[in-house]
Amino acid sequence: MKLVYLSWFVFICISAIATAQNKVLTPEIMHAIPKIGSPALSPDGKWVAYTRSDYDQEKNESSSKIMLRRVQSGDSKPWVEKGSSPQWYDKTTLYYLLKEDDHTNIYAIDTAGQVRQVTAGEHTIKMFGLSPDRSKLWVVMDVQFPRLIEDFNQDIPHTKGAKLYDGLMARHWTSWYDFNHQHVFIADLGDNPITSFKDIMEGELFDSPLKPFGSAGQIDIHPDNTYIAYTSKKLSGTEAAASTNSDIYLYNTNDGSTINVSQLNPGYDTYPTFTPDGEWLLWSSMATAGYEADKNRLILYNLESRRIFDLTRDFENGVSSIYCHPDPDKKLIYAIVGNRATYNIYTIDWSDKDNVDIQPLTNDRANYQSLSLASTDGDTYIVASRMSMGAPTELFTVDAFSGKDNRLTYDTDEVLADITMGKVEERNIETTDGLSMLTWVIYPPDFDPGKTYPTLLYCQGGPQSAVSQFFSYRWNFQLMAAQGYIVVAPNRRGLPTFGQAWNEDISGDWGGQAMTDLLTAIDEVSKESYVNERRLAAVGASFGGYSVFWLAGHHQGRFKAFISHCGVFNLESMYGSTEEIFFVNHDFGGPYWSDPKPKSYEAFSPHLYVQNWDTPILIIQNQLDYRVPLTQGLEAFTAAQLNQVPSRLLYFEDEGHWVNKAQNSILWNRVFFDWLDTYLKY
Repeated sequence: MKLVYLSWFVFICISAIATAQNKVLTPEIMHAIPKIGSPALSPDGKWVAYTRSDYDQEKNESSSKIMLRRVQSGDSKPWVEKGSSPQWYDKTTLYYLLKEDDHTNIYAIDTAGQVRQVTAGEHTIKMFGLSPDRSKLWVVMDVQFPRLIEDFNQDIPHTKGAKLYDGLMARHWTSWYDFNHQHVFIADLGDNPITSFKDIMEGELFDSPLKPFGSAGQIDIHPDNTYIAYTSKKLSGTEAAASTNSDIYLYNTNDGSTINVSQLNPGYDTYPTFTPDGEWLLWSSMATAGYEADKNRLILYNLESRRIFDLTRDFENGVSSIYCHPDPDKKLIYAIVGNRATYNIYTIDWSDKDNVDIQPLTNDRANYQSLSLASTDGDTYIVASRMSMGAPTELFTVDAFSGKDNRLTYDTDEVLADITMGKVEERNIETTDGLSMLTWVIYPPDFDPGKTYPTLLYCQGGPQSAVSQFFSYRWNFQLMAAQGYIVVAPNRRGLPTFGQAWNEDISGDWGGQAMTDLLTAIDEVSKESYVNERRLAAVGASFGGYSVFWLAGHHQGRFKAFISHCGVFNLESMYGSTEEIFFVNHDFGGPYWSDPKPKSYEAFSPHLYVQNWDTPILIIQNQLDYRVPLTQGLEAFTAAQLNQVPSRLLYFEDEGHWVNKAQNSILWNRVFFDWLDTYLKY
């Protein structure tokens, strides 16, 4: 009997310990967090509709519903059990997309719950928008053009898997070019469901919005319906692969003519927005041809005089997510601006175009992602989505004058109620060339400065993408910290939000100062007594994966383990197999056959230093990654194995550059932490 009692006592103690340990973030808990997005504020500012996506781990699928919340009282309820892309028609009626079988149409629901169909037929509507006066509707749908190979295989149908191309951009990010193009269509709204639309890009083998990540924000309609402004890169094949030259086009709804209003700019022009008075058009613009990470300028264009102004010419950082103040008399723009690894809301007063006043409205250690504005009775209402390293996305109200924010939604609380997050600390570390580098340090939830901890150097990708206050479902710092690791996440050279000079300092110098910055960060933090210098690892994806491969040949014994996800290994084979050639042209200095040969290929390619590899490395690579193709990881794994370096390859046949499927992500994390635990913890 004593043995039985003892067994129960041990069982209870183990259960208690397990319960305590479960109060930190795990991969399974992370994917149980509802994802909040697409806030849409009603015209009177009283209601906000937003999407909530929940993941069913057993079925390995997610479902999206539209929630309705009263802004003042905070009362919330599910409004549309299945739907996406909410947009208000008026203060009581919402439009949304609903997919049924193989078709997607637009539906309307009012606050009383009455539903009606807005479009009908065998459409697959991908996104939509409403004219300011609610008389017209624009939609984006795919248009199928004949495939080139169909000239050759009509009588041999079993070759249906074959593909034929006359130029580059045959594949892009995760898919092969299939001669489908997304076009903008327009129709009049009336009492009956819309069954047909006018294609304003008829016959064009180009896309709007830009594939694959362009959103509805790349299209806008004039207040009096005279024009539709849309974003398109009207280039194809090899020419498209080598250029970033997208433009803003104005389609005249009266005569069907189209003009290019940004044709003088050779770089990206995107996200057109008409001012409420209809006199001006705004858009985001990058000035440098072929440079995808150039400063995002804010361009102002007069529709009558065709004069162009750069509203951000004297502003250090780029702007995104442009929202005009709803009052036509106010020359005021709300935008999201990155500054020192955070993304906050700024106001841009352009009443004096020669002396534009750009000021922060919020100054939070957080990332604001999207805004929704409404104005009534002289008051302006703002609802914004916001996240931080310690908190997933929720909605907040933001005072339009003081910037004071208040949390509006609490959808993630149920999952995270008992979860303890680790402390996030901001450090400024001096680099070897005497500059200041902002570095985040994330500590385990139960951090004790009297103990020592294994520590991870996080190498950011991009290469030009800030280590900001993101709560990622792919590289989650809190998840790493919850497993008992300190995470060091430096904003090394070549990252935005620190001015354009810092951002540009990596182009043509991948293995230079940026790598020195990474080592400086981990060396500095390793001076702390609670960092176990004998248990350090470097991890990263994309350019971060390149960084890991580079450090593996140059770390001089600092690290005990490496993990590289979809990393660039061989610059020459990368140049010949990636799809957006403008990127490698800009960052590598051109093709490897140039004379003289660019320095990058002879000095900065990790494959040249594999003879120095001596540290265990986990390599992750995905079949559908056409940005950093599968062979990059396979080459690295082969090199590690033949050099007798302890190594492991994790491969996903159904993922691209990222691991997006939830069960794949859980598996990814299990392998990730198993590798770290093997070489760092025990």
